[in-house]
Amino acid sequence: MEDMTPQEAHAAWTAGDIAIVDVREQHEHDTTRIPGVPLLPMSELMERIDELPDAPLAIICRSGRRSAQVADHLNATGERDAANLEGGIIGWAQAGLPYEGEPPR
Repeated sequence: MEDMTPQEAHAAWTAGDIAIVDVREQHEHDTTRIPGVPLLPMSELMERIDELPDAPLAIICRSGRRSAQVADHLNATGERDAANLEGGIIGWAQAGLPYEGEPPR
């Protein structure tokens, strides 16, 4: 799966075509989050991989670095079809898409 812009991910997510998974750490998620997007921290991914939604995924983090690593891993191992959400939650917020909490930095 190719990388997705925040707008592409939002459109596919709201259409029910993909699931978005947040791989930031709990303290980051507590500060800023997308309503309805599950948290599965990168640090816990291997132990909790069975918790990933059974759907094509868009992986989001703060800026797109960790999510790119996770998406690459999931695709390489065949675990899931996954895309990196470009720009992370920062890009999501800059695109004017809905989130809760403080503006991401």
